[in-house]
Amino acid sequence: MDLGLKGKKVIMNGGAHGLGLASLKLFAAEGADVAFFSRKEDKIAAAKEAIDAAGPGKVFAEVFDMASGGDAYKAWLEKAAGELGGCDIFIHTASASGTGGTGDWQACLDMDIMGAALGVEALTPHLEKSNSGSIVMMSSTAALETFIAPNPFNALKAALITYASQLSQAMAPKGIRVNTVSPGAIYYPGGNWEMIKDMMPQLYEGVLAKMPMGRFGNDEEVAKAIVFVASPAVPYMTGSNVVIDGGFTQRVQF
Repeated sequence: MDLGLKGKKVIMNGGAHGLGLASLKLFAAEGADVAFFSRKEDKIAAAKEAIDAAGPGKVFAEVFDMASGGDAYKAWLEKAAGELGGCDIFIHTASASGTGGTGDWQACLDMDIMGAALGVEALTPHLEKSNSGSIVMMSSTAALETFIAPNPFNALKAALITYASQLSQAMAPKGIRVNTVSPGAIYYPGGNWEMIKDMMPQLYEGVLAKMPMGRFGNDEEVAKAIVFVASPAVPYMTGSNVVIDGGFTQRVQF
């Protein structure tokens, strides 16, 4: 199936490891040009090499820290759009969970919520010029049901789903689709669940025991959903929250 991504311009906030990197490699394999950042130079180099190997498109990557502030962040997004020659797809993956900040209200607000809102503000003029403008927000099944303990990450990921849903209504007349992808417990090297397996084996084993499929998901399984939802292959899909959790969450959704 042709996803219609050849030549599309994809900008992601983050993307040097885990779900973001897996997604960028798939975008590259489909012929898209991509831009991303990371706080660490060594991660940038390794990720860029992996993305270059996956496809023929342009890769723009720089060291950048979102803690530099909203103005610097929007300036980076504008620079990325300039380097790629526009923006067709914006993927918001930046999250305080990547820096161990799931219990920090300000960190979650700044990265998970403001990272989305400021990204939309900066890139909407570019997305409006696209014939297939698309935004994908990364949430979590922790936003959908009680999980482990009440914390800022869970609450603000829920807020992100609401923001994306309402944004989809406002953006539809502009030809821009907005959807959310909510992964469940996903295991990959260097990820949170690898750390939990090492540091809190009882929690890890307890969650694994509740998995209907008998295993954790992996980064590529989520990445395939992200790329599909973002792509022109589903032009009438907007305002949706796609759950990728192997049936872990016990809820009925109509």
